[in-house]
Amino acid sequence: MQTAFIQGMGIGGSLIMAVGAQNAFVLKQGLKRSHSLPIAAICSFIDAVMITAGVAGLGHLILAFPLIKDIASFGGAIFLLFYGYSALKSSFNENRLDSDDALAADSLKKAVLTTLAISLLNPHLYLDTVVLLGSISVQFEGTEKQWFGAGAVLASFVWFFSLSLGAKYLSPIFKKPKAWCYLDRFICITMWSIAAALMYPYIV
Repeated sequence: MQTAFIQGMGIGGSLIMAVGAQNAFVLKQGLKRSHSLPIAAICSFIDAVMITAGVAGLGHLILAFPLIKDIASFGGAIFLLFYGYSALKSSFNENRLDSDDALAADSLKKAVLTTLAISLLNPHLYLDTVVLLGSISVQFEGTEKQWFGAGAVLASFVWFFSLSLGAKYLSPIFKKPKAWCYLDRFICITMWSIAAALMYPYIV
């Protein structure tokens, strides 16, 4: 039981902590202190649902119907290209808000919808949680499989809330407008890189 739980935390955490669109968005909202806790909760809840589905064996469904992955890939790429462009455009704004003044830059509705889009339109979410973690979980049986899933779910909650709440400690750095410019450009590169990776299999 303990071994399965620790493995779930370790493997789940390593997948979740990889630099990606979702983490970049959570970090930025945490720095802006803009609905950071609801965003962390949504990301964690989505991961929990997907991990549970994977451990329950639904990963085979995605593998059996490639169209699901194709739709997510195209939709995700389009959204990430648009979001990356918005971040790039924002990086050239000379009147940057610092982290203390950006408290309510986004409405809660916009923040929630963006979080859902970045999360659910990313096929890597399904591949990492439902397929990969689901495949790894088959080595466990009975309650051990459940503990493996619980470990992965806990890793997700710990990571997203730590990222969201811990962002405030970076606030002194983001007192400088240039820091926000660099962050937006980093986010743009991240979003466009992921979009390119999603489209690469379809153009080669």
